[in-house]
Amino acid sequence: MKNQVWKKIIGVSLASVMTAGMLAGCGSDGGSGDDASGNESSSGGDSKGVTLTFGSHQSGLPTSGIVQDLAKEFEEETGIKVDFQISPDAQWRDLIKVKLDSGEAPDIICVDTPIALASSIHMDQYSVELTDQEWVKRMDESARDAVSVDGKVYGTTFPGAKMYFYLYNKDIFEELNLEVPANYAEFKDVCQKILDAGKTPVYEATTNGWHQVLPLFETGGLWLADDPDVYDKLNANETKLEDIPHLLTILQQLDECAKAGYFGADYLSNTWENAKQAMASGEYGMTIAELGFRGEIQNDYPDFDAMEKLGAFVMPWGDNQAIGVNPASNAYFINKESKYTEEAKQFFEFLTKPENLQKRLDGQPELSALCWSEIESKYSQEDQAFLDSLEKANVVQVFVNYIDSQWMDVGKDLESMYTGAMTPQDVVDTIVQRRNEQAKLQRDPAWE
Repeated sequence: MKNQVWKKIIGVSLASVMTAGMLAGCGSDGGSGDDASGNESSSGGDSKGVTLTFGSHQSGLPTSGIVQDLAKEFEEETGIKVDFQISPDAQWRDLIKVKLDSGEAPDIICVDTPIALASSIHMDQYSVELTDQEWVKRMDESARDAVSVDGKVYGTTFPGAKMYFYLYNKDIFEELNLEVPANYAEFKDVCQKILDAGKTPVYEATTNGWHQVLPLFETGGLWLADDPDVYDKLNANETKLEDIPHLLTILQQLDECAKAGYFGADYLSNTWENAKQAMASGEYGMTIAELGFRGEIQNDYPDFDAMEKLGAFVMPWGDNQAIGVNPASNAYFINKESKYTEEAKQFFEFLTKPENLQKRLDGQPELSALCWSEIESKYSQEDQAFLDSLEKANVVQVFVNYIDSQWMDVGKDLESMYTGAMTPQDVVDTIVQRRNEQAKLQRDPAWE
């Protein structure tokens, strides 16, 4: 299903502890108007005593706990509780599909968007339509499209467009007289000089499964420079993924850098949760992150002035020059089988009040902007000017089917490549094979 909005290059509007255990009960099974706790349903009047279950993966909620804090305020105001049930990132996509198909899903569900891709979790089939809600028209158009199918809105989302850069330690670059690299050859040269100086060039963390995949698909500007219509052609199966040369090139470059020691000795056991400490230590030259990651570091390590000490540049893998723009993000949906759809709508209305949107932005250090233009971004004038100066391109995973759905699997493939169990060509072949298999399982007519 094609949405014309997705065919545009979307500019950036800058105005715009894991809980152990899997999902428990959900309040979505049929029967009487009371749940196991004796709660009255939304059809029964008083909402006090109702508990909404909110299912999410780890990275679906801010680590600052701001959403949970807002939920407590909502409970104080309405008497409606929100029970957060958080699962590991790597398990969530398969788990929530099983829960949805079995009728055991939570009342509120957090999943990635956009939902119009054929390879997405089809939340339009499982969720309450929200098109008529007052707050819908206040969302930025690109974000609204990410939670819509055929013009009907099914969810709400909050973060602004995501952009991943290399954040770099300015002090290290100045001490070693290094220039910001603009291509892969220059990047390798910078890495080698940092390594020769006794520091680790790049903090990479593979154990979380997602971070190492970013260089492959955030560099879609390379694909679009070759053919502006390549995403549509890939979705129509008119162009083959194996014919995109940049995939193999970047895999070879990643493998080369790992073998050269540029990711350090411990990158296969590093966790993303330790990235803040690593960058604040001054022992690492660079890491891939959003600009807002500086705020997280500064919040946790105030002695390290991350906003001042960390600069940013576009990932130069494959000689890429364009910053990848991802207008989609984690979004919240209301399970249409829930007994508490009206209470869930109340929660969404609460979260989207301007004063609570502001609390969300203020309470999430890693977030620089919301997809709600009425809330001013946290970008400095310097950051704004930097972003405005960049060439922008849509990321692959949001616009090409059967990419995002295998993201964590690709992360495992890269680990296998780094340990020598797979070659870069093996990784390409495996990504292609999975994509074709997923398309056929979806009975995608372009593959028949």
